[in-house]
Amino acid sequence: KTRSLLSVFEEDAGTLTEYTNQLLQAMQRVYGAQNEMCLATQQLSKQLLAYEKQHFALGKGDEEVISTLHYFSKVVDELNILHSELAKQLADTMVLPIIQFREKDLTEVSTLKDLFGLASNEHDVSMAKYSRLPKRKENEKLKAEVAKEVANARRKQHLSSLQYYCALNALQYRKRVAMMEPMLGYTRGQINFFKKGAEMFSKRMDSFLSSVSDMVQSIQGELDAEAEKMRVSQQDLIAVNESVYTPDSDVTSPAINRNLIQKAGYLNLRNKTGLVTTTWERLYFFTQGGNLMCQPRGAVAGGLIQDLDNCSVMAVDCEDRRYCFQITTPTGKAGITLQAESKKEYEEWICAINNISRQIYLTDNPEAAAIKLNQTALQAVTPITSFGKKHEVHHPSQNVKNMENDKIIPNESAGIQDSTQLIAPGTPIQFDIVLPATEFLDQNRGGRRANPFGESEDSSKDEEEDSLLQQMFIVRFLGSMAVQSDDTSEVIYEAMRQVLAARAIHNIFRMTESHLMVTSKNLRLIDPQTQVTRTSFELATVTQFAAHQDNRRLIGFVVHLSETLGEEAMSAYIFESNTEGEKICYAISLGKEIIEAQKDPEALAQLMKSVPLTSDGKFMLLNDQSEEDGTVREEGEESEA
Repeated sequence: KTRSLLSVFEEDAGTLTEYTNQLLQAMQRVYGAQNEMCLATQQLSKQLLAYEKQHFALGKGDEEVISTLHYFSKVVDELNILHSELAKQLADTMVLPIIQFREKDLTEVSTLKDLFGLASNEHDVSMAKYSRLPKRKENEKLKAEVAKEVANARRKQHLSSLQYYCALNALQYRKRVAMMEPMLGYTRGQINFFKKGAEMFSKRMDSFLSSVSDMVQSIQGELDAEAEKMRVSQQDLIAVNESVYTPDSDVTSPAINRNLIQKAGYLNLRNKTGLVTTTWERLYFFTQGGNLMCQPRGAVAGGLIQDLDNCSVMAVDCEDRRYCFQITTPTGKAGITLQAESKKEYEEWICAINNISRQIYLTDNPEAAAIKLNQTALQAVTPITSFGKKHEVHHPSQNVKNMENDKIIPNESAGIQDSTQLIAPGTPIQFDIVLPATEFLDQNRGGRRANPFGESEDSSKDEEEDSLLQQMFIVRFLGSMAVQSDDTSEVIYEAMRQVLAARAIHNIFRMTESHLMVTSKNLRLIDPQTQVTRTSFELATVTQFAAHQDNRRLIGFVVHLSETLGEEAMSAYIFESNTEGEKICYAISLGKEIIEAQKDPEALAQLMKSVPLTSDGKFMLLNDQSEEDGTVREEGEESEA
């Protein structure tokens, strides 16, 4: 708003400068005409006197003409004196004030504008330098120096902007004085000229000129009062604490508003300039409804950058910069990458975009809806101090990542009756899957390795050769939790809701990427870097699986696990896939059908012939019959990741 209002004042100042130049040209023309009148009347008087010096061949009666011309010469001389006085008065009271207004006030505004531009450029340079501070190898001395440089640049920009704004405000008063004062001098000069010449117009113009003089004095008084008020405000603003100018001054405990449905401010936008090179541009961003807008400097209005409806936002590590986050489209395509200047701005932007993506701005009371949404999420999840209960009851054979920030349980008072029947209150949520210790030791001994193309080693090779189905999907683990029922897919939807709500409330943005291998035997999560199997689930133990109804990239399944005491427990695992979740569900369903059809070779062959090939990959049919059975492998049995 400030820059938009400033552009209006600058446009007004530019128009005033152009008009003042034109007005000055007109007044200089009047003054020049008056000077020319003086010279012309002087020349006329001389010419009248020179008549008698002419030797006319026919000069009869020239004496009367000469005497008359002598009289006219005296009259013209007297008029010439009046014209000279008028020309001098026009120069002092009409031309000089408008020249002083142009050279003093307008030039001052132009100079302050240039200083403000230089201060703004210095601030941009210092902010760019501050934004490039490394996050991993942070140098406190360098950070303090750069922060002080930013503070000095901001203070300098603030001072120059205050002086510039004061000059623009004062210009609104001075331009009215500058427009009327020259005409006041011009009119008085003409009246004095006519008073002395013919005593004309003086009586009826005195009252008008008096009122104009009073008006000028009144405006001058308002200007003095406004100038004093602006001076006091300027002193108050200059006296503020330096922390106001220091970026990220409250990094330890920033006051974060998580209920925002609109947000505006400066962010650094990442632009690709080549295959591996990027640049960062500091621009002004703001939200408007469900859109993220950007308004470059000098632009009349903002332009659309990203549609935020149904999108997702997460923190990312980008070029060793702090406070970076990325907006992803509903189709899963990576959108824009932005960088905030402080932790407070960083978290508020993420919360605001997350609120907007849920389209609560379309409700009758968006602010109340945002507050209620965050309160509901806070009631649904509460941090716990130990993960031992889940480790003992849920996954005794699986090594989990015991991190303090990844332990969250729902509040017992939250949720409705149906959700408590599906998932018990107090159920912990696990946000990460790590490599089990036994498999880590096997890996160091050169043991088991899983390969998506079926080229596994040792014991895993025989297992993969026995599998009639292999299909790989790239997934990211969101969370898992114990459930009480697997009768309906609603338990998966409820688990998705609680996991996503927990991540949003506690700002857990990291996700572990894995390769999900679906075979006719089991489901395996494979590390994409080492090809080590992180965890495996027998396909027969998967009792429910479903994709999210709105976000097609969310997939979940329920697994039956055997407890040490002979009891069974159920757990829901939630993932985000690069492809549609329905394709993963189809692969799991096909694997279960193969398990049922393996008892009948003819039914199995008929089933495999009906399997379609998709654009994301091919199902591979492996021969689990001996050559004595006469079964021949079908063509096109390769699998693509």
